[in-house]
Amino acid sequence: MLKIFQEWGFSLQGWRNGERGEYLVLLQGALMIGFVFLPVYRPVGWVIDSPLFLSLRWGIATVLGLAASIFIGKGLLDLGRNLTPLPYPKEDGQLVQSGIYSIVRHPLYTGLIAVALSWSVFHVSLSHLIATAILFTFFDAKSRREEAWLTQKYSDYAEYQQQVKKLIPGLY
Repeated sequence: MLKIFQEWGFSLQGWRNGERGEYLVLLQGALMIGFVFLPVYRPVGWVIDSPLFLSLRWGIATVLGLAASIFIGKGLLDLGRNLTPLPYPKEDGQLVQSGIYSIVRHPLYTGLIAVALSWSVFHVSLSHLIATAILFTFFDAKSRREEAWLTQKYSDYAEYQQQVKKLIPGLY
């Protein structure tokens, strides 16, 4: 188990000074755990019990959940041995620009945001919708730090940034 952490780039020195984004990984974990345990808050006017509204929200939540599964699953497969939870690229890693990475630069973050949005819609939860916005803001900031390191390591990363959107395919 310790070997995989070393392969991912974790080190004792890194935990001391956060040089590879170790603290961002901890914050991400805390945000995700907080999201799971966050109570559902639905303003009084948001409760609509019509079958049409129920079907609509379940349909939207299902589509978002399926999209999230695709982004996360394909992102993990396409990264392969390049996968690391750290935003700092692996020393022996390669820049992946094919597969789902030709559609969005950070499909794992996109998938996690879509899961959160799906949950928010399914439960019609204002508290989770706000938490989803916080997750989006966090992943945007984390990806900015990650992309600074990727630009340093890979000479063609800047061109890739110009061609492929960061978190929302075709938009952002």
